[in-house]
Amino acid sequence: MLSQHLKGNVQFLNSVNSWEEAIKESATPLSKGGNITEKYVDDMIQNVHENGPYIVIVPGIAMPHAQNKDNSVVKTGVSLLKLEEPVAFPEGKEVNLLFTLAAEDTTGHLDLISDLSSLLIEDDVQEKLEKLNSEEEILDLIQTVE
Repeated sequence: MLSQHLKGNVQFLNSVNSWEEAIKESATPLSKGGNITEKYVDDMIQNVHENGPYIVIVPGIAMPHAQNKDNSVVKTGVSLLKLEEPVAFPEGKEVNLLFTLAAEDTTGHLDLISDLSSLLIEDDVQEKLEKLNSEEEILDLIQTVE
């Protein structure tokens, strides 16, 4: 399921100026694809301002997400932003992979988090993700784990 959602939603950038910009950039494919509204992007950033860097789920990897308030998620989706240079989140947590989640409902939200967690629990998967430089390679890796 995760690989299907990621298809066409993987981006690569050298760097960004702030963690807020990283979240905005990571959400761009979902915005362009009609999955989310601008309010959803604002909600994800506001969550970090209010709750700290809880979205940094393991060193180097963040999972931006928010509740679907006011129908800010039109349809479920996932995107990935891979940064060449890590960006510092609050508390000095450096991140270079951002998996942005958008789910229409709580069940979809939990399913996406579960799928992503299962993928990232494997140390070698994290290491491989760091080295891959194309959407095709990333999707192939995820499909072997799914």
